[in-house]
This record gives sequence, C-alpha cells and structure tokens, in this order.
Amino acid sequence: MSDTTQLVQLSAAEQAAAIKSGDTSSRELVEAHLAVIEAAEPQINAFLQVSGDEALAQADAFDAKHAKGETEGLPELAGVPIAIKDMIVTKGIVTTAASKILEGWVPPYDATVIEKLKAAGMPLLGKTNLDEFAQGSSTEHSAYGPTHNPWDTTRVPGGSGGGSASAVASFEAPLALGTDTGGSIRQPGSLTGTVGVKPTYGGVSRFGAIAMASSLDQIGPVARTVLDSALLQEVIGGYDERDSTSIPMPVPPMAAAAREGAKRDLHGVKVGLIKELGGDGYQPGVQARFEEAVQLLQDMGAEVIEVSCPRLEYALGAYYIIMPSEVSSNLARYDGMRYGLRVMPADGVPQTAANMMAATREAGFGDEVKRRIILGTYALSAGYYDAWYGSAQKVRTLVIEDFNKAFEQVDVLVSPTSPSTAFKLGEKMDDPLAMYMNDIATIPANLAGTPAMSIPAGLSDDGLPVGFQLIAPQKRDDLLYKPAAALEAALEERWNGPIWRSMNASWLKNLAK
Repeated sequence: MSDTTQLVQLSAAEQAAAIKSGDTSSRELVEAHLAVIEAAEPQINAFLQVSGDEALAQADAFDAKHAKGETEGLPELAGVPIAIKDMIVTKGIVTTAASKILEGWVPPYDATVIEKLKAAGMPLLGKTNLDEFAQGSSTEHSAYGPTHNPWDTTRVPGGSGGGSASAVASFEAPLALGTDTGGSIRQPGSLTGTVGVKPTYGGVSRFGAIAMASSLDQIGPVARTVLDSALLQEVIGGYDERDSTSIPMPVPPMAAAAREGAKRDLHGVKVGLIKELGGDGYQPGVQARFEEAVQLLQDMGAEVIEVSCPRLEYALGAYYIIMPSEVSSNLARYDGMRYGLRVMPADGVPQTAANMMAATREAGFGDEVKRRIILGTYALSAGYYDAWYGSAQKVRTLVIEDFNKAFEQVDVLVSPTSPSTAFKLGEKMDDPLAMYMNDIATIPANLAGTPAMSIPAGLSDDGLPVGFQLIAPQKRDDLLYKPAAALEAALEERWNGPIWRSMNASWLKNLAK
C-alpha cells in the first residue's frame, strides 16, 4: 500500500493494522503525511515546525524493531505518526507556544506525554499552531499567522488548538495532541469535524505542558474517530510523579468501551440533556444536528432525561476571572532574564532590569495575552482578590456540585459543543466578548475537572461541521466512549460515511494526479 492519498485517509487504527499486517511501514506513513503537509500548508498553516528528519529517523527505528519482532507489547498505535500542539515541550524541537517571546527556544527535555509517544514508537511529525500561549478561540492570535479551516480556508478552525485540529482534518496527520483549558480541544474539534477529548483533570500528565492556567489546563487527544481517540488516550494517560496534580489511578479501558459502543446497543445508558446549555443562542443548523443526534441515542436504547445545572450560567464569568488570574501568575516568568526573547530599552531610556523586562514583554506578547495578563493582575490585586478571584472560585465549587447532582441521575451529560459553525477569519477579532462566548458550552467541564468529548454530528445548513459534546463524571473517562462510538456509527450510516471523508481536500487531489 503506497498510494499517499489512500494511506492518509485511513483512520489511525487502520494505519496501525496496516503496519502490523505488513501492508505498509511506519516510514511510508511518515513520508505520506509529510507529502500532504508540503501540499496543504500553503493553504492551512497548521504547523509551526515540521520535524521531518526526526520523524523519519523515529519511523526507521520502529520499522527495524518491527522487522526483528521486537515490537510485541507496544500499544496498538505503535508506528503511527502524530502532530503535537506547540504548547507541549519537545526535546531538540523548537517550542514557541506561538509567541515571539519564545521564538527559537529549544527545550532540553520532553514532556511526559512525548516520552510515552516515543516509547510507543510513534514518530513526531512536528509542532502545530495555536493562539499565543493557548489564549483564544480561533487560532487567529498566533504570532506566526492564523491557521485556516480545511473545510473553508476563509474561516477559522477554532481555538486555541486550531493547528492540531486542522492538521488532522486536512489529513496532514492521523492524530495530534492538544491542550484544553476552556474547550481548546473540543471547540476546534466541533469546527473542523474532528474528535476532541479533554480527559479528567489529572488523568494525563501536564509535566512539560507550558502553563496557561494550571488548575484548568489538560492535555488530550485530537483524532478523526472515537476509537482513535481512545487508543491515543490510553497511550498518554496514567499517573506521573513529576506532576503534582496527577491522579494515582489506572488508565480506564477506553478502547474496549469504544469497541463495545460500535455495536450500537445503548440499553441501560442514561443520558442527561443539560437544560442550561440548550435553547436560544445556537445556530439553527447546530441545534438541528444536536436534536437529531439525541434522537439517535434514544433509537439505540439510551434513556434521555433533562437535567438542570442552574449554576452553569455563571460558569463563563467565573472562568474569565480564574483563567486570567492564573495566566497573570504563570506568564510572569517571561521577563527576558532567564530564557526566551530579550529586548533592551531604547536609547535614552535607563538601561535597568525593570525597563528591559518592560521592553521584552511589550515586544514579546500579543494583544490578547496582554489583555488577559492585565485582567488577571487586576483580579488578584489588593482589595479586589476576594471580590473577584475568591468569588469566582466559590462559583466553581457550585458548578462542581451541579455536575455531581446531575451524575446521580445519569451516566453522561450532552450538549452542543459550540454555538455556531466556523466563522470567517477576522469576523470577531475586534470583539473579545463575542469571541469568549464561543466557549460557553465547553468551559464548565474545565471548571469541574470532568472528562468531556466532542464528536462530529454532521454538517449544518452551511455545509460546515457541527460538534456534539459528551461529559462524564471525574475519573470515568471510559463512560464517554461507549455512547460516543455508538453515536458515531449511527451518524456515519445517516451521512453515508464519516463526514471527514466528504471534505473537498484539493491538496489530496493534486497529490493523486
């Protein structure tokens, strides 16, 4: 099997099976995806760094072991290449968080998740674009230019992990890693027709993830299928003593749950419709696809119950106090003194450390990062801490209580992932509040630390993807995968195959000529 367009359109699980059967090799997969990256990048800009030589070397090392029969016992995805959001450090590969303040920085160590991928024999294709320091909802706030949505390159792919989502949606990579602080894996998943998962907080090590908001950030999978996501989460999950927030618990059996769900029998599964995340405010096509998906769940035997989480209406406001406060604290380390960019004061300005720090941060940070640092510094300042940050944390506790009560009645909660399909590039750049509203349905899961997933629910009336969100109790990530896989199978039947196969990928057509 050597046809590039055929190889890259296989799911990650199918690519892994092809390696195991001898129909292809890890090197062939890497070469095929590098060819797509070269063809697609002028239109997509999903990658900040392409590590082709490193990926080929990693693939060759895996293939050599495979030929000797030394790969038994490795995870199912062994040999399958992957892209990495540039918020996760990679030894020897430039890592910038899409910011000028880290331009050219080469980490001296790997994040825990990268160590696990390398141990699994999964070659790293490169680092993907994002909103600077993961702060944004559209991947327009990158210091290195916006990423484009492969479904319509005049539109955003969502954010902050639009690079990872677009890379997977455009067949530049079969899998990717993202980080999710308020929906930055799930919201791009919704807008690009990919599967995005935010694991339970602490279920995947954050060691080596550049900190944005430490109590909210979580690394998770980006894929095209529910099974691929499950397989990848099983690779990267597990306890890590280097991460003080890591949970000492076994990795849940997510792939088994996904395979069980593919049988499309949901009898005994209770699904909760979140009253506060429905109704007005959603694009008609988004609401229509959501209601159709809920009906499919019922048709497969699930019991659907409306539940109320009344404090969720305050979640967005609480998040936009907690998150900037933690941003303000975490980004204080970028001062030009120790690593990264250093800008000296202009001539005539005293050459002091304070002035150098000010000049460095002015030149190194973009507008959105500065906005959040200022907001967070204000919320943490004397006289305002209790009124703003303290109150937001109390709201967070109420959101957790709402979820706990809901999960006494149901196994999973569901809602649309994003209020709309992908909007035009530049459409909301001058209205930060409108941009922030895109995360209204995804933020609660981050505040509560619960696992959540977005899967494609079909296409809206405008021909663009719509996302369907599932939320499970803390530490029960496996509960997401059975109904998600069942719904995926039912939707594929309705849409005559996965929606990602219907995308007009002109770069693939050019490669096939």
